[in-house]
Amino acid sequence: MADSKREIERKYEATPETRLPDLTRAAGVSAVVHRGVSELDAVYYDTEDFRLASDSLTLRRRTGGDDAGWHLKLPVSADVRDEIRSPLTDTLPPALGELLRSRVRNTPVTPVVRILTARDVHHLLDEDGALLAELSVDEVLAERLTEEGHGTTSAWTELEVELADDVDPALLDAVERRLRKAGVRPSAAPSKLARALAETAPGKPRSAKAKAKETTPRTAGDHVLAYVRRQVTALVELDPAVRRDLPDSVHRMRVATRRLRSAFRTYRKVLDRTVTDPLRAELKWLAAELGVDRDQEVLGERLRSHVAALPDTLLLGPVSARLTLTSVARRTGSRRRVTSVLDAERYLALLDSLDALLADPPLLPGAARPPRDALPRAVLKDYERLAARVGHALDQQPGAERDVAMHEARKAAKRVRYAAEAARPALGRPAKKFAKRMKSVQSVLGDHQDSVVARDALRTLAVQAHGAGESAFTWGLLYGHEEAAAAARERELPEVWARASRPDLRAALKG
Repeated sequence: MADSKREIERKYEATPETRLPDLTRAAGVSAVVHRGVSELDAVYYDTEDFRLASDSLTLRRRTGGDDAGWHLKLPVSADVRDEIRSPLTDTLPPALGELLRSRVRNTPVTPVVRILTARDVHHLLDEDGALLAELSVDEVLAERLTEEGHGTTSAWTELEVELADDVDPALLDAVERRLRKAGVRPSAAPSKLARALAETAPGKPRSAKAKAKETTPRTAGDHVLAYVRRQVTALVELDPAVRRDLPDSVHRMRVATRRLRSAFRTYRKVLDRTVTDPLRAELKWLAAELGVDRDQEVLGERLRSHVAALPDTLLLGPVSARLTLTSVARRTGSRRRVTSVLDAERYLALLDSLDALLADPPLLPGAARPPRDALPRAVLKDYERLAARVGHALDQQPGAERDVAMHEARKAAKRVRYAAEAARPALGRPAKKFAKRMKSVQSVLGDHQDSVVARDALRTLAVQAHGAGESAFTWGLLYGHEEAAAAARERELPEVWARASRPDLRAALKG
């Protein structure tokens, strides 16, 4: 069984002669206690083409110290990583292998570097003796284990300061000020592995799906491909978060799939449809599978907030208990489904196909056109489609047909918004403002659709409650609230659409 720990630390250059300054002069630190030296032996794993290193992930099997076992570190920000730990075994634990799947796919991981560390540990304590941070001076010896450069070694000394749980990160700034004053400087390498790879082999490790060189986009094709690349990266990076059930991860992954589908459809004059249409179909499948979990999450949050807002006198029967049981049952099933999808060969094949598209883009002649010419035309074509759907929705009488029409308009509003967001780096403020207006339309239509879904769920809950001999009053009351909310959104739509469809916004987009 794997467990997770948020690691917040900073690394510094050091030498065997480095002497620690008086860190009790750092704000908040009352004492520094020496804890002795431990010997650590870690073997780091990666694919043959260093896919993990290229994404700043580290996977190691370590003995020695008080946390021996397998460790997978996932980057969060510059100083922050999530460390997933699993007990010491001879082979890679399946729980960690699953978190690597979007990166390594079906490629095995093998030992690439062995790092021996003599760690001299000091604890920084507050006035009550509570641990604030652990400071260690590490004497490091790294040995290359890959076929190329096998046996090459490198040695260095570094200093690490790792924050204890629930301590204000401002402490790291206070400690750093004292270290800098003593001449200690931040490390140029983000991790021991990165430094070991750089110093035991010529050049830096490169992945088979090597990241594209950072160049300034010049053509319409450059901008569209840059947008597509960002969404593919998001898919891959969010995979472990979805598996760990982190907040909002399913939603963000689903949005990335939708943005990709939107880009492929909107910019058909840039990317060849014969290549992108099959990808759009697969992305639609993935979004639908992710939607099962996401829709249950949104519905549960909406209904719980409505129940919480009611006075106790209107809660007749075991309303909260029934809602909780229903939400847990639905969510458990949807979570299992999402995990099975992410483990499926079909999903891995989709990721491979997206990588192949970026490696060899199917560019059409329109890709070579100036972005200020090609991109606005594509965005405004999607806008015209949205305008037709909004008009159709407003023409319908309240009821099921209007509900369906507004849902179709909602999907069109998302597509226009995503198209404008993709064009923003090229078109600047006009595209940003246009996307913001489209988002306002999407929000109204989205809240209306959420009400439609909630009413269907409330009717089911009312039937279940009645069948169990419970009062269905509260469920009927909430149904009425949702009907009123939907009607309010329908009244709001014409005004929101009028602001979003102003001719000057479209003119500014065209420049």
